[in-house]
Amino acid sequence: MLTYENWQEPSITFQEDDLYKGALSVLKWAYGHYGDQLVYACSFGIEGIVLIDLIAKVKKDAKIVFLDTGLHFKETYDTIDAVKERYPGLDIELKTPELTVEQQNEQHGEQLWKTNPQSCCHMRKVIPLQEALSGYPAWLSGLRREQSPKRAGTNFLNKDEKFKSVKVCPLIHWTWKDIWRYASREELTYNPLHDQGYPSIGCAPCTQPAFTADDLRSGRWSGTAKTECGLHE
Repeated sequence: MLTYENWQEPSITFQEDDLYKGALSVLKWAYGHYGDQLVYACSFGIEGIVLIDLIAKVKKDAKIVFLDTGLHFKETYDTIDAVKERYPGLDIELKTPELTVEQQNEQHGEQLWKTNPQSCCHMRKVIPLQEALSGYPAWLSGLRREQSPKRAGTNFLNKDEKFKSVKVCPLIHWTWKDIWRYASREELTYNPLHDQGYPSIGCAPCTQPAFTADDLRSGRWSGTAKTECGLHE
């Protein structure tokens, strides 16, 4: 089994056909290789909705983790409920941080996401994901190369130094148009905020509509130098 500890650059190649651009081939290999020891950390944005539909074609009882910071939009929770209804076999866990939002306010000051967004993300997203991935040799992510310069070098299989794991990214070759064509063709239910100018959706206090179509993540952590929550750095 390919793990962080025995990592070597994989020699395996995946069929990058026009319809799935390698994604289905990667998922079939990944679940064949890791089985139940593969977990998908999903934000339930449009990429996540597409990837879940592809996962369900391969493993109907796949493990999916959502980092429930307690600060998400109501529309995001409604989307999760819709996914549970459409794919009842999936094992979807809402992973919460150690501190509630109220406890965090008491211990670290009101609205930490404004005063120290890096620390807020670390406590409410990074640490919970570390806990969720504990014991799993590999995890799935919906990263796409097109999303940002930092993500342009992502491969199908990646040695993840952050979480000491193997990060599997089936959608790296998909464009924004590819994602939406697939969602439309398969009639997938998605977060309605996408139709209100939010291409990238995170916690409500730190997410605004995108300022430019050239940078789909420009609405995240607006007014700060922060561009990532820390999961993919």
